[in-house]
Amino acid sequence: MTAPAPRTPAARPPAARTDVTIGVDLGTSGVKVVAMTAAGQVVAEADASYPLLTPQPGWTEQRPQDWLDGVRRALRDLSAQLEALHAAPTALGLAGQMHGLVPLDASGEVLRPALLWNDQRTAAQVAHIESRVPRGDLVARTGNRAVTGFQLPKILWMQAQEPELYARLRLALLPKDYLGFVLTGVAATEPSDASGVGALNLARGDWDADVLGALGLSAGLFPPVQPSVAVTGTLSREWGDQLGLPAGLPVVTGGGDNAAAGIALGLGADRPQTGSVSLGTSGVIFAPQGAPRPDPQGRVHCFAHADGGFHLLGVTLAAAGSLHWLHAKLAPDTPIETLLAEAAQVPPGADGVTFLPYLAGERSPLMNPDARATFAGLSLAHGRGHLVRAVLEGVAASLADTHAVIRPLSSLTELLSTGGGARSDLWLGMVS
Repeated sequence: MTAPAPRTPAARPPAARTDVTIGVDLGTSGVKVVAMTAAGQVVAEADASYPLLTPQPGWTEQRPQDWLDGVRRALRDLSAQLEALHAAPTALGLAGQMHGLVPLDASGEVLRPALLWNDQRTAAQVAHIESRVPRGDLVARTGNRAVTGFQLPKILWMQAQEPELYARLRLALLPKDYLGFVLTGVAATEPSDASGVGALNLARGDWDADVLGALGLSAGLFPPVQPSVAVTGTLSREWGDQLGLPAGLPVVTGGGDNAAAGIALGLGADRPQTGSVSLGTSGVIFAPQGAPRPDPQGRVHCFAHADGGFHLLGVTLAAAGSLHWLHAKLAPDTPIETLLAEAAQVPPGADGVTFLPYLAGERSPLMNPDARATFAGLSLAHGRGHLVRAVLEGVAASLADTHAVIRPLSSLTELLSTGGGARSDLWLGMVS
């Protein structure tokens, strides 16, 4: 008898693929990427760092090419994870650091390293803006006074200090919008990030030709403004191949980092009583508004929100940054948790030691790039724990100064905490 032929196992149906959306956050210290399902479940994430340049005191820059290299590394890692998980990306959305200037020439090439949000070189240009456009008028139109960190004075700085490069300037992009331009070939921005340029008319949601005209600038220098949820374009084949993602993937314009965080926390005009306080490198108080209601003195920012509404933003420049500075200078080999435990043993008020957290100048509510940090009240009786506690209390007090400006302009009754510093119960208790 002939043995029966072995049976061929039935082919297994291919595993069902899970649709995911990719988010890219182009931060100051690095880029973070995440893939989420429609239900909000994070299925994969990756990150990559890049250097911060400080060519002179008060100057902060980054090379856009370093951003692209970091994005390439992080998204390659993420796409490999998605492949292993049988997950299919359906769209890619952008968020990132605000206010930076990425200057491009007529061919779309970067003219110089990007000037960042915390760059303080533009005091003379801020004074020039307010000499041409009265502060009250500027606040009424744009929601903000002129600020050293904003993009508009950076452009005027290039005009004054780098005239040969400025003569070649054809397009001024914000960091995340530059990434969108590279990935899709389309230049566009959206209101939440654009309102941090210093020249967006909040009521109209478009560039203010009167403000720009008073400064000798044209609205054509800036990209078109479209809704935050709009699709900028689609991922090019070249970048799809480099990232391991499908060419033609829709790229959504997205939002500035604080607006994106507000959306992630569910903060918007439909919940005006709920805001957030962030203890990150900078300190941020976020307060939603249904209609723009800026502080007449411009001590806090009034920006468009990614949800179509508006929000107040009080920004201090060295919140957790102050603690990291003290850690690096005073006890780099001691865990921060040890320093916090020592601070907890010191009574409130740090036995008379106070700290002003103005290591990088200050935005809200001082709007003074020349403000500087100080310790005061020190004696031979004080130790390391007193210094740490004074830093924590000084940051909390600076946020309280900002909250005092925001409170009468908003409906806040509660704040959700975010940022690495919020992991400290001691510090969060001080802030609350």
